[in-house]
Amino acid sequence: MSTNLSTRAALRRAGTITAVGGVLLLVGTGTASAHVSANTGGESAERGGHAAVTFRVPNEEQDADTVRLEVEFPKGTPVSSAQTKPVPGWRAEVEKDELPEPVTLENGTKVTEAVTRIVWTAGDNAGIGPDEYGEFDVSMAMPDNTDLMVFPTKQYYDNDVVAEWTTPPRPDGPEEPQHPAPTVDLVAATGDGHGGEHGGASDAGAGSTTADGTDDTARWLGGAGLAVGALGLGLGIGATLRARRASGSGTASSATPAGGSGDDSKENPA
Repeated sequence: MSTNLSTRAALRRAGTITAVGGVLLLVGTGTASAHVSANTGGESAERGGHAAVTFRVPNEEQDADTVRLEVEFPKGTPVSSAQTKPVPGWRAEVEKDELPEPVTLENGTKVTEAVTRIVWTAGDNAGIGPDEYGEFDVSMAMPDNTDLMVFPTKQYYDNDVVAEWTTPPRPDGPEEPQHPAPTVDLVAATGDGHGGEHGGASDAGAGSTTADGTDDTARWLGGAGLAVGALGLGLGIGATLRARRASGSGTASSATPAGGSGDDSKENPA
């Protein structure tokens, strides 16, 4: 009876461990939904300096291509200039406009014209297909009057679906918005005025507080869930095998005559 109870207890423990691993796995993969993000290739983007920013665009549609990307630039924290890196098959257009009112930066410079939007349009057969992502690099002059750049973005598919990544971050919110706008953190200037331009823009990096950071966390959680799930499964199998061995040895012991040394007594009579 005790052997059967220990077997059942081991199986229950194994099931619990495996279930916990499965829950962690689901949590990890659930937060890894892909969306448009921005990063600075691991380099810090400095206030008042230049930085190379990569917009990473995953395709979330299973039967359509991404054929257009529109990135809005904030007017209250103006970017005075921007240059795009050529993307094969895509055409980029940098739009600039007069600001409604001049913006005075911390260094005293008055900005009257700024980049308002960059639009990338795919040529024939150049769209981003299902299960693919594209990267669009921009070198830009960062303002010095903010610590956070927010880039509301629209992603157009050839099936007329438009994904709007336009919700600004909620600093006090419990979780990330469902459709977050790409953002980039700015740090205090070090004096060289280059900022994130030292690094390659297409390398995913820690200079971003956008979805990239969330996706990395999600991937880490997903990996942790897999590891815990595998560990739970291994422990469960091990516990089951040990319980079965214990049950088998218990049965063998009960089949042994109580007078196990009786043969010796027969060979050596008193």
